[in-house]
Amino acid sequence: MSSQTRRRSVAVVTTSRADYSHLYWPLRELSAHPLIDLGVWVMGPHLAPEFGSTVREIESDGFPIQGRIECLLSSDTDTGMAKTIGVAVLGLADALSANRPDILLLIADRYEMLAPAAVACALRIPIAHIEGGEISMGAIDDAVRNALTKLSHLHFTSTETARRRVIAMGEDPARVHHAGAPSLDHLCRSPLLDRSALESRLGISLHRPSVLVAWHPTTILEDTNAEADEFFSALEQTSEQLIFVYPNTDAGSRALIDRTRALLQTRSRSHLFVNLDAITYWSLLGRVDAMAGNSSSGIMEAASFALPVVNVGIRQQGRERAPNIIDVPAQSPAITAALQRALHPDFRRSLAGMANPYGNGTASTTIARVLAEVPLEGLLIKTPAPLPAQVPPA
Repeated sequence: MSSQTRRRSVAVVTTSRADYSHLYWPLRELSAHPLIDLGVWVMGPHLAPEFGSTVREIESDGFPIQGRIECLLSSDTDTGMAKTIGVAVLGLADALSANRPDILLLIADRYEMLAPAAVACALRIPIAHIEGGEISMGAIDDAVRNALTKLSHLHFTSTETARRRVIAMGEDPARVHHAGAPSLDHLCRSPLLDRSALESRLGISLHRPSVLVAWHPTTILEDTNAEADEFFSALEQTSEQLIFVYPNTDAGSRALIDRTRALLQTRSRSHLFVNLDAITYWSLLGRVDAMAGNSSSGIMEAASFALPVVNVGIRQQGRERAPNIIDVPAQSPAITAALQRALHPDFRRSLAGMANPYGNGTASTTIARVLAEVPLEGLLIKTPAPLPAQVPPA
């Protein structure tokens, strides 16, 4: 067997159900590939009872968990986030030193992902990165994503524009693959729940109209919840059923959880879910009447259902979007008006036939094929990009 086709070990890091829902089908493809030995490394919120101990979902799905890295501090500050990265580095340094996979696969832009990337860099382990080249100017995720891109040796982008952006950052075009967003593979490959089964699983009635709410701290701001007041003020004025999902484990997330619980105490027929598995979440996207918040899911996944989305504030500023997105500033009157527009039948009808710019549900096949076939020799060495002919003055 040649060096290019020998079995190679691929380690995949997952920190929460949010990224695991994107990684599920790549993990399926990698685990079934005859040339790949797969190992899953679980860390952060996956192991926290406060956030649902979602490692149990990975266990239930049967993927080989090679290591569990306890690192998430019970904190609601940016200092806690920084310390979580440090604790993760300590745990991963020992774990990856003992195993040393041929390739480490990382995804997206969560701050925790800086830890495995830094450790892999020190240990000379090539990194493959999914979902680089995107933009979210209102979150530190933007800087994390770009840092991961420059630390990586293979790239799988969700859109062609993202691919061009990664190449513009100096990465070798031959190493940058436009795969699409792997979360969209669920739409083609996972059986979604009908309304009755979904209502039974959630324990709620999906009477119309219902709005899915996903709101996260705006981590680029000193006060990460500075935009939340106006958002929650608008929600207090709505009569629709509100279905909340937990925020990310960023600074300010616990304050958001408390605020959500307080709002729900004043309303009937509104609900908060700590975690929803991918099938339940995707099924819900197909059954609610609109979505509101500042989550990338509203931009990347909701488009596959032509679901109207009210995207509030600066968190997702700059990200590619489809016509289902209604962008509004974090101002209560604007949010209220946008929700009314999103829930109007005419707006929903106007979205008929729209396409999702993030792919068609075939990303996982591309990712597994490239990881199985890419020559390992020389992968750590990256060819410098040519200098531009002209550089604007500072």
